[in-house]
Amino acid sequence: MARAGAREEFFDQNIRLLKPWLTGPLIAPAPNALPKGVTVKVNKDAVEVQGPKGKLTQPYPRGITFALADGALVATPATDDPELGKYHGLARSLVANAVAGVTDGFKKELDIVGVGYRAAVQGKTLNLTLGFSHPIAFDMPEGTTVEAPSQTEIVIKGIDKQRVGQVAAEIRDLRP
Repeated sequence: MARAGAREEFFDQNIRLLKPWLTGPLIAPAPNALPKGVTVKVNKDAVEVQGPKGKLTQPYPRGITFALADGALVATPATDDPELGKYHGLARSLVANAVAGVTDGFKKELDIVGVGYRAAVQGKTLNLTLGFSHPIAFDMPEGTTVEAPSQTEIVIKGIDKQRVGQVAAEIRDLRP
């Protein structure tokens, strides 16, 4: 039988391990480091990011301002309004994704599982056979590319993380 205070002692030891994580710094104050070859222009309501893979314009919420400092992009709330806290981290993350997109790009890999299910690429069209009486032709939107390394694999690539994820979700929705 365990000691009476063993549970509380265990909890106290483990909360000490978690405490730095629980009370650590938030994502929002961290500056976005800008890699070589990336240029940033801060406008009134959007940040334009240009890099080796292309150019993205990322709008950000009102009440958040961006400034370039020491080769990094820093997001700060315009006022001390507590309601801006939730948008502070969001704006920083959106711009960080834009910087990552124009430098490395994003990709989603999908596997097709099913008897007779196939995928093939013709130009900018993804042709799918998903068990229906007819094949499905999915036209890729601007800014995304698709590859089919095998008949059961699909790779979606692009510089906009949101668009790549949305295209992957639309492809998944073709067969509920």
